[in-house]
Amino acid sequence: MDAGKPKVPPKAIIAVVIGNWLEFYDFIVFSFFAVMISRAFFPAELVSDPFYSLLAALATFWAGFLTRPLGAFVIGAYGDRAGRKAAMTLTILMMALGTGIVALTPSYATIGIAAPLLLVAGRLVQGFSCGGEVGAATSYLLEAAEPHQRAAMTAWQGTSQMFAGAAGTGLGLILAANLTEAQLYDWGWRVPFLLGLLIGPVGLYIRRVLPETMDRHEAHESGAAVIKNLFAGNTLAIVLAVLCIVGPTISTYVSGYMTTYAIKTLMLPADIGMLTTFVGYVAGIAAVPLGAWAADRWSIKGSILVPRILFVLFVFQGFAMITAPGASIETLLAVNIILNFLLALSYGGLYVLLTEAFPKAVRSSGLSIAYSISVTVFGGSTQLVVAYLIETYKDPMMPAYYQIGANVLSLAAVLLITARGRARPAIEAEAPG
Repeated sequence: MDAGKPKVPPKAIIAVVIGNWLEFYDFIVFSFFAVMISRAFFPAELVSDPFYSLLAALATFWAGFLTRPLGAFVIGAYGDRAGRKAAMTLTILMMALGTGIVALTPSYATIGIAAPLLLVAGRLVQGFSCGGEVGAATSYLLEAAEPHQRAAMTAWQGTSQMFAGAAGTGLGLILAANLTEAQLYDWGWRVPFLLGLLIGPVGLYIRRVLPETMDRHEAHESGAAVIKNLFAGNTLAIVLAVLCIVGPTISTYVSGYMTTYAIKTLMLPADIGMLTTFVGYVAGIAAVPLGAWAADRWSIKGSILVPRILFVLFVFQGFAMITAPGASIETLLAVNIILNFLLALSYGGLYVLLTEAFPKAVRSSGLSIAYSISVTVFGGSTQLVVAYLIETYKDPMMPAYYQIGANVLSLAAVLLITARGRARPAIEAEAPG
């Protein structure tokens, strides 16, 4: 934390983490119920082939990413102008609006073509909101941290996302175990979205309790000034940050796709699909803080590189094991646990590395823009691309190939952005404007 600033109280950190958790819960829960949503909004009357119905649902999931760069520019710049608190309050209230649209829109059978159009509109609002969340929330956590706890504090960004995934799949597992298939496909999938509307009251709570971590003299006069200052000296940092995120975001959304993969590719029941994804997120919850501990005590670079290299080495063998004839459910669960643990272990240092790649004056906008570009182009499209590749090449190993290539690229970028980060103090002295 900056010298001379009052210590941010724990309840403020809790408010940020809970808000971020609900923000990402609302955004990613869609992917866990893609099979059910495809039947409700893209039925046989609209899409003749069930496979194309699934692709339409996955494309709608991707649509939520298309407005993330716009949200990153607008809300990220707002966070560098009006403060982190104001930006986080805006994102969380907008997410409540988008989630409400998704949860309450009637099916195609009830209102026809208006149903998928409203569904897409809700996803676009969710995406705009989520685009500004990462930069504002992670900047706040870094600026609230003690110098020796930078990774531990910023890692709450990753941990809260893991909790969001675990909550969504855990709820899906409960629903799949207690509802008939007809009930789950008819109305059960809406329950997680309705619960996600709790994000609205949390937004009001955050507005009330959060102290600001950005000083008045650090604020820009306008959003245009933020963007101008950002690209004046940080274009390389943005490019490298985008590449650093490519591997993790593709692997994260492959992990989220495992519910659909288990149901459609491995031909397993919905509850097993939900359980597969759930145990992966639980492993991630345990791994992120451990990775942050290693980053704060030894090496930020090492805490990212070592587990990510192990991940790349294991992912091919892991998918070979789960797609082998006669593979057991226990093997599927164990492989997903190991892969998610290794992936999440590298997140402990990743968030502080990416956040510190930008000077404080443009930190919220810089991280928001880099993150949103990478997850829009690569993360949001992952499930659609993987489903298409598996169907086209009839090869269930496609998710492994895709992840290996993406993570090798990101490993190279991590090495380069670390060098850029060492030069950061000289840039930090630049005045905003």
